[in-house]
Formats: sequence, structure tokens, C-alpha cells
Amino acid sequence: MQRLTALTPRARVERVLRGEPVDKTPLTMYTEMAPQCRAERELRNAGMCLVSRVRVHRTESAGNATRSTNYTEKGRPRVRTHIDTPCGELTSLDEPAGFTSWTLERLFKGPADYPRLLSLVTARRHFPDYAPFAAAERALGGDGIVRADIGLTPLHEIMVHWMGLEAFSVEWAERRDEVLRLFAAMVEDQRSIFPIIARSPALFSNYGGNEVPEVMGRERFRQYVVPLYQEAARELHAGGKLVGAHLDGNNRAWAADVAASELDYIEAFTPAPDTDMTLADALSAWPGKIVWANFPSSVHVATLPVVRETTRQLLRDAAPGDRFILGVTEDIPPDRWQENMLAVSEEIDKAAARSRAEA
Repeated sequence: MQRLTALTPRARVERVLRGEPVDKTPLTMYTEMAPQCRAERELRNAGMCLVSRVRVHRTESAGNATRSTNYTEKGRPRVRTHIDTPCGELTSLDEPAGFTSWTLERLFKGPADYPRLLSLVTARRHFPDYAPFAAAERALGGDGIVRADIGLTPLHEIMVHWMGLEAFSVEWAERRDEVLRLFAAMVEDQRSIFPIIARSPALFSNYGGNEVPEVMGRERFRQYVVPLYQEAARELHAGGKLVGAHLDGNNRAWAADVAASELDYIEAFTPAPDTDMTLADALSAWPGKIVWANFPSSVHVATLPVVRETTRQLLRDAAPGDRFILGVTEDIPPDRWQENMLAVSEEIDKAAARSRAEA
């Protein structure tokens, strides 16, 4: 039997996800948020686990051609994307912004785009592509874990990424049948991804996220999101995989729906003061699920003593800690991430030392 004190960062995360004991709370960061440097090396040496996100499927789209143009406008980077479909052209405009990007112009411009978007979706075909995942695992070794990804849930992609909230509100009120026809095609498209992940080398996969109750609403969440969580979970569970959702906003409105779902973990859960639930609330509301929390982003601009005390409070709320992983899934100010994360890591180690002394 492996000694808990000999756990690698990867093994520590895997054991919590499987419901097995660990020597201390796992600490994680996305690979792109932890640039190689002295602090990153110290954090990995102390047990921080890097999280790499690599899809295990590739997508081909027969009959649709995509091209992008990069340029600068008033000193700001721009990426103009053109998608040629048999029904006409779709275009979007984005501004790269480091870890993320800002959407300046969405694909959907008006009702004439429905057949173009439908053509885009129905032309997609997904195929297993496990080699990049295996390569990422080899590169990280015990220092990191690799996560698969299904993609955004369809209604969220339509609402937030393709239309934007204002246009979606108009379309939902005036042309809901068209929205739901597009939604149904996207659901059918995603169903072909589930078995690919179920047969993949991945232990776990995210499905959707970034849902906002003030926008999605509980009824739409219950009708158009949760059933897909259920369907994906059943397929992935049959293949021995775990599935979770990136729910980083307010969750109280649909906490009961999440609890009743077959999701295994809630990733990026951000506790109060940034949202309407504390970590203790989440662990109580979601019995049997792993809460993979995001350290509250607002605290990263507070003083170092506040960072430390927030970490201690999260560890107290998580006690006994068997269903808790502490991560960072949002940007940290560049001038704060090193000292903040080293402080968080130190507090985790102190808590583990106290626990061993009391045992």
C-alpha cells in the first residue's frame, strides 16, 4: 500500500477524486497560469499539482472552411474569423487577452444566420485523438494531471458565445423554435463525443460551466443543462470516468439541481465573498460530490495576512477535507501570484502538520 506521505501531486488529486484518503489538501493551478520560475518550482516541490486541459477528440467539418486574420487596431490585437458554410458566411471578432479573450463581434448577427449555424453544427464529425493527451501526461509525470473536456453545454454556447445576451433575449422571445432547433442539433452533435471520452485514457472530464443564474435562470438550467449532465455522466461512468462542471458563479439558485445530478465534482466553485455560497454551504448542499474550489479571486488583491486567513478558513470549512481540492482557475494579478500561492501552500502544509500531530 502506497504511503500517503509519498504521494505525488497527481496522485493526491486522483485519490480525492476517487474518494480515497490523502496526506493533505491538494493544491492545483492550470498550467498556463503558473509560468516556469522559482516560485513555480517551489510550489511544485511542495506538492502543487499542475492541471493541463487537453481534448481527446478532434473535430472535422466537411463543407465548412474556417480562416482567421490577425491584425492590430489602435494598438489592440484583433482576430477576425470567417466561416464559410454552404448557406453563407459567418464572421466573428475577438481581442486576445492573455488567459482569455474578449468577444467584440459574435457569429450570430440576425435570423438569416440560423441556417448557417445549423449547417456548421450538422457538418461536424468527431474522432478519437488520444495521442496529445498521452503526450501531455508523459510530459507532466507526477507533477500534473491532464483533464479531458466535452465543451460548453449547447444553450450556454448559443446564449453567451454565439448570440450574446441581448440578441438571445430577443430570439428566445420571438423565434424560440429556431433557437431550440439549433439547440437540438448541437445536443445530437455532442452525443457523439461522450463515448469517445468514455473510452479514452482520461480519468475525468469537464462538461460545460460558467453558468450564471441571473442569465440562464433556474428553469432553463433544469430543462436544458441538467439532463445533459445526466446523459454525459451515465455514458462516462460506464467507461469508468468521472465528470464535473465548471460552476464558478452564484450557485444557490440551482444548488438542489446540482445535488440531484450525477456530476462527480464541481470544478472552479468560487466561495463567498465572491459568490452567494460559502465552501461550507457547498459541501453541505452537495453531499457525495467533490468540491474543487477556486481560491476567491477578490482575495488575491488583499493583504498577505488576509490571503493566509482565507486559506485557513477554507480548510476549516472543508474539514475533514476528504471531498475538497483547492485550485486557482481565474487570473491572479501578475505582481501577486507568486507570494499569494506560496502563502496558500504554506498554510496547507501547516494544517496537514497540525492534523498529523493531533492524530
